[in-house]
Amino acid sequence: MTGPATAAPDLERVVDALRSGDRFLLTTHEGPDGDALGSLLAMHHLLEQLGKDSLMFLAAKEFPLPVEYRFLPLAGVFHEPPADVVDRTLVFLDCGNIDRMPVDFLRRNGARVVNIDHHHDNTRFGSVNLVDTGASCTAEIVLEVGKRLGGEITPEIASALYVGLITDTGKFMYENTGSAAHLMAAELIEAGVDVNDTYRRLYERVPIEKLRLISRALEKIERYDGGRVATTYISLADYEATGSGEVLTEGIIDFVRSLEGTAVAAVIRDKTDGGSSARKVSLRSTDGAVDVSAIARLHGGGGHRRAAGFGSDLDYAELVEFLRGEVAAQLR
Repeated sequence: MTGPATAAPDLERVVDALRSGDRFLLTTHEGPDGDALGSLLAMHHLLEQLGKDSLMFLAAKEFPLPVEYRFLPLAGVFHEPPADVVDRTLVFLDCGNIDRMPVDFLRRNGARVVNIDHHHDNTRFGSVNLVDTGASCTAEIVLEVGKRLGGEITPEIASALYVGLITDTGKFMYENTGSAAHLMAAELIEAGVDVNDTYRRLYERVPIEKLRLISRALEKIERYDGGRVATTYISLADYEATGSGEVLTEGIIDFVRSLEGTAVAAVIRDKTDGGSSARKVSLRSTDGAVDVSAIARLHGGGGHRRAAGFGSDLDYAELVEFLRGEVAAQLR
């Protein structure tokens, strides 16, 4: 099911690395989305099914997860390195470059690293790399790897993979939705996915605080350069006034990108986790004329051509000017 960009030798090398190893530590990028979390959980269960010693790692600052993903059974995730981490093979899922999980112990010299991803700007940082830019999501690649390993796609694994599929394809509406994505959905439904229940858990459990935050974000939308750049800003004051937080910002970018005439949409938000930057910028390119991943990389971020993000200490006005300049440069 994987796309044409996947080289068969890469797939076999990753399958061999997973089959021959005994102990693994799985992780993904910071600020994990549905594909990151679904791929992480599915790979964990596949390795356990094969009798492997598999652990999952996400930094404590990632919790609580966005409300959309709290139904996923991730209570067993490690927030600190296990005592035997130096003996474990590290498996990065849906992570375009190693800096997107900025944890020192994951970047030690000599580590055995398996890199499974679908981002076109992946830096191939692994000891072995499986990067399929033709796949709709990393979950699609994990499904193929799992079948090559001889694993059983249980209802639990299928549900995790379906979360990755439905979120990264925008409920099958984004441009990465090809026939393979629909065939994968059919396969996962046959394996036991409850489509209606998954949809309701992802999209119909919105707390009132999130609606209030969305309202403030929509009121603050600004348009530039004939409407081709649309931005909004979510400040610490907005969180306080609505009783919300960063975990409730998921999906706000989609309202901004839906504005007629918009080429690039941006949601700039203040961060509250005390991380390495003061603000986070989420970017969407509506028709692909602008490669927002190239813009994000200028500030150490990354993503897809049409969906990317980065962190920055620049203030809102400075970020708007930066984005306008980069968008103009690409559209010349």
